[in-house]
Amino acid sequence: MGFFKRFLASCLGAVVGLGFLFFIILFGLIGISSSSSISNIERTKIEENSILELDLNIPIRDRGPKTNVLELSLEISPRAVGLNQILGSIIKAKKDDKIKGISLSSDFINAGWAQTQEIRNALKDFKNSGKFIYAYSNYFTQKGYYLASIADSIYMNPLGMIDFKGLSTEILYYDKFQKKYGIKYEVIRKGEYKSAVEPYLQDKMSDENRTQIKNLLFTIWETISSEISESRSLNLKELNLIADNLLVTTSKEALDNKFIDKIIHEDDYRKSLLEILDSDDLNLIDFKTMNSKIKDYDLKIKDKIAIIYAQGTILYVEGNETIIGEELFRETIDKLDENENVKAVVLRIDSPGGDPLTSDILWNSIEKLKQNKPVVVSMGNIAASGGYYIACNANKILANPMTITGSIGVWGTLPNLEGISSDIGINAEQVNTHKNSMGYSVFEPIQSGYKNAMERIIDEVYTLFKMRVSKGRSISYNEVEKYARGYVWSGREAKEVGLIDEIGGLQDAIYEASRLAEIENYNIVEYPIIEEDFESIFSEILPSIQFFNDLKNIKDITAPNYRSKSFENIKTLIPYKLDIN
Repeated sequence: MGFFKRFLASCLGAVVGLGFLFFIILFGLIGISSSSSISNIERTKIEENSILELDLNIPIRDRGPKTNVLELSLEISPRAVGLNQILGSIIKAKKDDKIKGISLSSDFINAGWAQTQEIRNALKDFKNSGKFIYAYSNYFTQKGYYLASIADSIYMNPLGMIDFKGLSTEILYYDKFQKKYGIKYEVIRKGEYKSAVEPYLQDKMSDENRTQIKNLLFTIWETISSEISESRSLNLKELNLIADNLLVTTSKEALDNKFIDKIIHEDDYRKSLLEILDSDDLNLIDFKTMNSKIKDYDLKIKDKIAIIYAQGTILYVEGNETIIGEELFRETIDKLDENENVKAVVLRIDSPGGDPLTSDILWNSIEKLKQNKPVVVSMGNIAASGGYYIACNANKILANPMTITGSIGVWGTLPNLEGISSDIGINAEQVNTHKNSMGYSVFEPIQSGYKNAMERIIDEVYTLFKMRVSKGRSISYNEVEKYARGYVWSGREAKEVGLIDEIGGLQDAIYEASRLAEIENYNIVEYPIIEEDFESIFSEILPSIQFFNDLKNIKDITAPNYRSKSFENIKTLIPYKLDIN
């Protein structure tokens, strides 16, 4: 027996040792490779007659994920890029005399409409400086074409296709499904437009919901179509006629209707770039290299404007680059409040909302910060419900005309399995000391006492939400109710009713912050600072690690002793995931 114990111990030690050796070698190689990769970037020169190559066929966030050493060393394509990186490269290219123009590829741009317009505005500014923009595509999505329409010349593949049909969104309704299979949601809401829960209550769209979505789509389409009309010198009525009847789908139809300028293959397109440069060599610089060659930070300047990127759902958790968590963001705001060199803060929000408790905690932190330095909010694709909650008390709020905002309302849902559990022979029995001791059970109908308690909480949250808006926007409490009720507004509409101050993008918000702080020279610093641990680095590279983490979460939720924290199901969250295509 002792022999087998020693043998097994030796085997285990060998495995551990080999594993340890493997990671030492791996990180050694990573160190060598990353040093080489970094030095390669540093050695890249921007030659005379260079072109900034903007390939935007990749997921775009307001702030891109931090590139870790493993990705850099293994030359793994980035998971996403930051809008801040793209805008920064365009601004730097405009100022660099060696950059003569931009070559744009936006076939399948993976960004929101508001983000896409911010890029388009930056390109327009670049173009107005006297430099050229050329665009090439094999297939234009509607959003990709909207962006490319700012170019001086647009080229397409002979068999290229274009998507130009107006805007649409689709919402699924589950009422009949729930009744058929015995799985349903108990629903409590405040605000007739708070339609996140509507699909669980009925089998078709309500008039109120249809009204708000239709208004939103038409407002966004007006911006898109008018800007295409202006850039391409196309009649607006003809554009809508084309969209109505799908008259432009092929590259030939696009050329005939002046949507594009030339039909050629990509290699001939590159020859066209050489011709405009009057050069034999095509020097293409990607935006990452562009950003690395011109440093923004000036050590001689002490004054700073901090940008806090608040991306994702608001949750009562620590928080990271895709979740607005209470701990990380509250601590970030408090540290910036104490930092004497930070003269102003820009809060960039791209969030559908989420947990009302966390929203109010962050509102309070912003309220305290505002006493010492100006806070300017820049709204991205969406800053609605809880996302608007944390914005409403800023000194100034700027939004894109296509930003989705508002949705001032509250709702709660509770999953209920009474029907299906009865059908398959499961019976849950409870023993209680008091009438409502059980709280809520997914196996029983919701009790009136518990439902009344939920309704009181939702009423209190809704009342406080409107009070925050009233104070922050200097609108009477009764007036707020007209713009609340869960109604979703576009940025353009929100300005008309006073929920925001100005139409503008991130750069406009930075300028406004500098104006309020009365500073002209300053450095930009980005927050929150997120440190990646070993597991998070590898989970991004090896999907299996993330899979097992997700599997563990599912196991926890389905465990026999799992109890839903029902009051956590109360949300200040946008009514639905609105994919506008």
